[in-house]
Amino acid sequence: MTSETSHSAAVFEKRLRDSAAETQAALVAMLNGDALADETVRPSNLLAAMRHGTLNGGKRLRPFLVRETAAMLGGNAAAALRVGVALECLHCYSLIHDDLPAMDDDDLRRGQPTVHKAYDEATAILAGDALLTYAFDIIAAPETDFSDRQKIELVLALSRAAGMGGMVGGQVLDIEAEKTHPNEADIVTLQAMKTGALLRFACEAGAIAAGASAADRQTMRKFGETVGLSFQLADDLLDVTSDAATLGKATGKDAGRGKGTLVALHGTEWAEKRLDALTEEAENLLSPYGEKAAILRQAARFIADRKS
Repeated sequence: MTSETSHSAAVFEKRLRDSAAETQAALVAMLNGDALADETVRPSNLLAAMRHGTLNGGKRLRPFLVRETAAMLGGNAAAALRVGVALECLHCYSLIHDDLPAMDDDDLRRGQPTVHKAYDEATAILAGDALLTYAFDIIAAPETDFSDRQKIELVLALSRAAGMGGMVGGQVLDIEAEKTHPNEADIVTLQAMKTGALLRFACEAGAIAAGASAADRQTMRKFGETVGLSFQLADDLLDVTSDAATLGKATGKDAGRGKGTLVALHGTEWAEKRLDALTEEAENLLSPYGEKAAILRQAARFIADRKS
């Protein structure tokens, strides 16, 4: 690694840590016990479960992508932070529900007991429901300093990314895949929906937040789709090559449940080469933006090379 590359990686890592800390602080502030206008009361046990499912660390990659895309395109950093927090609430709801016994039946998340283990299944379901709803509340709220048109575009894009034709639909396909032994095209489709859709939204949302052109929005959408594929492939590789202590959750579960993955289909060597190709594709998409895209280029490499 050259000194220039090392410096770039260090700058990226600091930006990622700083963004995670700011996202964490915003989540702490928003998930408090004070009822908002038109709320009656925030039940303490529900709020505690929501906080358990959101404030337990993590890299906060999705909010980071929202903010860095918006910054690259000249957007409002404070408003982009709120969109990132909204996305993180929705992402954490999906993790809470994924961990339930009826889904992936996991006991650990980021090295801590999952919400249904720390509380109970009913509370975990309701905590997820509340976080999902709160995501749209945050975007629509007056404190989020965007035009009404931008808010509508963000709500619509997030709804499509998260719903039956996106993340939730992808989870259904993933469950079905345990019984149907999907082919490569089926695996790519379900992963693009289950994991890729929210990463795609993160980058597209940054463009919407910046009031970017339709062309820029489409480019960043494609960038998000590409790093989404990379993220899931890296995740599947880690499930095979890592351990629970490093990963913060159980490993080897995909094979144990008979889930179809590209790693299972083609092997680890193929997966590593495919990750390199996806990283190159993501970097090429950013070439029109020159040095302004340096952090997002590093993000593409980080997603492919991550160890947890």
